[in-house]
Amino acid sequence: MLRAAVALLERDLRLARRRFGENLLVVGFFTLALALFPLGVGASPDVLGRIGAGVIWVLALLAVLLGLDRLFQPDLEGGGLEQMLLSPAPLELLVLARCLAHWLGTGLLLALASPLLAILVHLPAEALWALPLTLLLGTPTLTLLGSIGAALLAGSGKGALLAALLVLPLDIPVLIFGLSAAEALIAGLDATGALLFMGAFLLAALALAPLATAAALRLALG
Repeated sequence: MLRAAVALLERDLRLARRRFGENLLVVGFFTLALALFPLGVGASPDVLGRIGAGVIWVLALLAVLLGLDRLFQPDLEGGGLEQMLLSPAPLELLVLARCLAHWLGTGLLLALASPLLAILVHLPAEALWALPLTLLLGTPTLTLLGSIGAALLAGSGKGALLAALLVLPLDIPVLIFGLSAAEALIAGLDATGALLFMGAFLLAALALAPLATAAALRLALG
């Protein structure tokens, strides 16, 4: 069973390498939106330093949501979902492998790019490690929650926008605690509580999101 999940993960990573340009578009959106933000609030380093962490976290959330339509829709159109159902591995395990591959191509890239973006908005030096840390904890949860919306709308033709609206209420707590942890770390305060909440969100999503996503995919194929 595990071998089937590993094979799916390897296949998705190979496809991700071929679509590396598409993955860079997500990071490009992330960077361009942040670069345009000072036009609306002014380019004062003090102002940007106060709101920069929040802007980066919100943009990371939007960037993850924008890629939800690529989770299952291509497989549904090409017959890949039927093969996943016929696999000897549980569908929940295959969903987890798919979410991991998707996160490696989006959330991980966003976390790696965040130190450069922190410099753009004049954040303190502590942000160069605080933002990647919180994004590494938060973006997998966002991806897992997003998979539920993507599965519910698989085959409906509604796209990523409606899926984002479906899962956005579930994403708000992750955003709140992720931003709280980042701001506390940047200010030199104790962020243990917020980080523990983020870890709890991630563990809960790992346990429950694949079950909900697999059930939604079975309904879509039924």
